[in-house]
Amino acid sequence: MPVNAEAVGKTYPPYVYEVGKEKIREYAHAVGEDNPVYFDREQAKAAGFRDVPAPPMFAVVYSAGSVGPAVLDPEVGINFPMMVHGSQEFVWGEPVCAGDEITTETTVKDISERGGMGFYVFESVSRNQDGQQVVRGTWTNIVRGV
Repeated sequence: MPVNAEAVGKTYPPYVYEVGKEKIREYAHAVGEDNPVYFDREQAKAAGFRDVPAPPMFAVVYSAGSVGPAVLDPEVGINFPMMVHGSQEFVWGEPVCAGDEITTETTVKDISERGGMGFYVFESVSRNQDGQQVVRGTWTNIVRGV
């Protein structure tokens, strides 16, 4: 089944995520973090953060509500049984801290076919309540046998 490049450029509605201190703590525990800045407000402030910071890869948590609908969009047409994870790339900006409200928008950046495989590239841009970019993500999925 050939890839459908007609969805390239499609942007999805913004998704807003309120970052909670306990979610940061739970995530930090789950990924084996032991840096006290992720658990203790006073330690975080002593290290120069506004509040308890989120570990960098917490970006996946607050981006999921925006990236998910894009990946699952029937117009994009990903054949999920044949999909493998290609890559994720992030460029971080302002640190995300407890109490922040993060708004993420996702765009289909590219859909192409090479070597019998479909490449589906999405870009997410997340900004905090002050409009500062906190992360730009590039998410690539590969579909075998197109």
